[in-house]
Amino acid sequence: MKIKILIAEDDIDLGHLLCQYLRLNDFEVHRVFDGDEAISELKQNHYDIVIIDVMMPKVDGFTFAQHLTKQYPNLPFLFVTARKLKEDVLQGLKLGADDYIVKPFDADELILRIRNIIKRAQPQVSDIRNLSIGKFMFDPQNLTLFHDSTTRQLTEKERDILLYLYEHRNQVIKRSDLLDRLWAESDFFTGRSLDVFITRLRKILAEDPSVRIESIRGIGFRFCI
Repeated sequence: MKIKILIAEDDIDLGHLLCQYLRLNDFEVHRVFDGDEAISELKQNHYDIVIIDVMMPKVDGFTFAQHLTKQYPNLPFLFVTARKLKEDVLQGLKLGADDYIVKPFDADELILRIRNIIKRAQPQVSDIRNLSIGKFMFDPQNLTLFHDSTTRQLTEKERDILLYLYEHRNQVIKRSDLLDRLWAESDFFTGRSLDVFITRLRKILAEDPSVRIESIRGIGFRFCI
């Protein structure tokens, strides 16, 4: 599955070149021109990483980064900007940026930095502690879901789907993204399998009405907590 990158960059020429180069390196890229557009885009689609310019109209990069860390705490991002003063770099890193790259930059170096950030951002199941999902306690490593005095044993695939939904909670999740990530392919049979697993998880999670897997017609799902 291709890594999905959202670029918030108002410079037309640089943004175009950056998109082209990233696509040549097998990334899936979408570009917006300011932080306001980026906020709207994240409400509609899932991304693996965000590249942010600091100096943008409407909503600047630092303000947008504050929104990211609050609304999408697990979504990695980095700044690619002409702002090179020490206080700018420190501010960007204090906001939670995974990297701060000053223009002009080496494109190959940017690719390596993106891949390293993505690698670090993808947790292994063995490294994940128990997660609180509404009134449930989710133990990914032991494939269990606790509620009151009841323990539900999950299959590995149910665990993987629930973990993916949790990591992208309250976001629109494309059906194709979920299939590609967990089955590495998308066809009729894997699609039917996904429906079966989603139905099972909905029955289990029904014990807490505040936790819902919503279907988004023609797109996929939203895991609401």
